[in-house]
Amino acid sequence: MSSKVVPITSAQHFRTITSSSTYTIVDFYATWCGPCKVISPIFEHLATAESKPGRITFCKVDVDAQREVAGTYGISAMPTFLILKGSSVKETVRGANATALRTAVLSAAAYAAKGPAKSPGATFSGQGKTLGDGGAGPSRPVSGPAMPDVGAMLSSPAQFAQGRGLPQTVVRFLGLYFTSLFSLEPIKAAQESPFAVKGQAGGARVGTVR
Repeated sequence: MSSKVVPITSAQHFRTITSSSTYTIVDFYATWCGPCKVISPIFEHLATAESKPGRITFCKVDVDAQREVAGTYGISAMPTFLILKGSSVKETVRGANATALRTAVLSAAAYAAKGPAKSPGATFSGQGKTLGDGGAGPSRPVSGPAMPDVGAMLSSPAQFAQGRGLPQTVVRFLGLYFTSLFSLEPIKAAQESPFAVKGQAGGARVGTVR
């Protein structure tokens, strides 16, 4: 039967392992360490019994071959066992203490069973989706009301008033209002005003809004 303990081959490999499982149980050992060899079968047995894909993974780190990983966690004595959740240390067991190791592993396994399992190697990839788009396709910009041409409105308000839309209607109303306000013949003044809407036959419609 193949071992459930993953030998770590690089720092990147270690990061991949810890990111693909809720809990990672790590055995930091050395090939020349006698106590490491004594407790290794117990670690293997726990890995066989408690390993769950995406929930709890067991791995071992040779401190001489993987100095970067060992240095990250300040390992100075072997064996040292770490219970990791993600990359955070939740519990440390130093020495070949089988009872403490078993207690720590069973506790982590119990917590791992309660939460959702991670997908191995899961990463966010592909094109993002806008909330509420139902995944039907790429998101499209939301069209808003067109902004009026402020430059045209200020430079030639009468010509601007000939267009359609709320801004043009407001400008036209104000133009006609002030044109007729100071005239003795307000109707005629409004009809002849440049703010009056020009008809197709050349006439003017005073204040007409389409």
